[in-house]
Amino acid sequence: MEFLLLLLVSGLPQVWGRYEVPPENFTFRVLQISSFVNSSWMRTDCLGWLGELQTHRWNNDSDTILCLLPWCHGGLSEQQWQKLQRVFQVYRISFKRDVQEILKMLRKDYPVELQISAGCEVDPRGSSESFLHIASEGVDILSFQGTLWEPAPEAPPWVHMVTRVLNLDEGTKETVQSLLNDTCPQFVRGLIEVGKSDLEKQEKPKAWLSSGPSPGPGRLLLVCHVSGFYPKPVWVMWMRGKQEQLDTQRGDVLPNADKTWYLRVTLDVAASEMAGLSCRVKHSSLGDQDIVLYWADESHVSVGLIILAVLVPLLLLVAGFYLWFKRHWTSSAQDVR
Repeated sequence: MEFLLLLLVSGLPQVWGRYEVPPENFTFRVLQISSFVNSSWMRTDCLGWLGELQTHRWNNDSDTILCLLPWCHGGLSEQQWQKLQRVFQVYRISFKRDVQEILKMLRKDYPVELQISAGCEVDPRGSSESFLHIASEGVDILSFQGTLWEPAPEAPPWVHMVTRVLNLDEGTKETVQSLLNDTCPQFVRGLIEVGKSDLEKQEKPKAWLSSGPSPGPGRLLLVCHVSGFYPKPVWVMWMRGKQEQLDTQRGDVLPNADKTWYLRVTLDVAASEMAGLSCRVKHSSLGDQDIVLYWADESHVSVGLIILAVLVPLLLLVAGFYLWFKRHWTSSAQDVR
């Protein structure tokens, strides 16, 4: 049975040269979602990521892999890239047929949705670690480990039957090994080499403090905002002196329009316990110079200054109006006399 991959791929490792890998691990991951509505209609969409950068997309309505970055060919010639395109065109046809055969064998009902995550991680020493996981309706069912297909620990009984069938196909197993252990690492090294400037980009975060809706009587929600940083990994924590506040709540790291990232970190605290609190930010772009924002300095003082900035001009305005009115009234009284 030809399942997931094709023997065409076995010729691909020879088309890539060798590239020097920068001193950092990079993971290339292909995410595939395939929906089988019935026995004759299905949809497959794929995304390719190198680290935090989306590099490729493959839409159901297209027969070609779309490049999302100028260097996503990874050093391949045009002829080599077209060969890769043909491999994936045939793969989609084969994948559809194989899944339909399995569903027929199992007498499973439609609709069915499968998610596949496959790729490899390359480290600075040149070694790599590959992975291929398959899920159904969001639940892991199957993976490729070393030289064999293996069911997930909590997989339903029918997955064990599928695993036995797949492991009888020596050709496909060899192809999977070649793709994951040879082709993927070489392609990643090419991507790293030609995309080095983008991959090594560093953008320093900006941080500020605010307060959120009150969690309850006598309590405050302190909010630490961190934005504009790249790459994505960042450490943000509310601190009291050198003590991490374990009640710190971290939101999701969200993308900005300029391809940098944003994070919101909160702390629910009693109003009487705010003294000495600070927000600390660590990021690769900062080196050893962490950002530390003190709640008293950034919030209470700023609020006081805002109050003074509003009240002082207002008081001066009232005083000036009073003096003008007094002089005007005195002058008018003298004219009447």
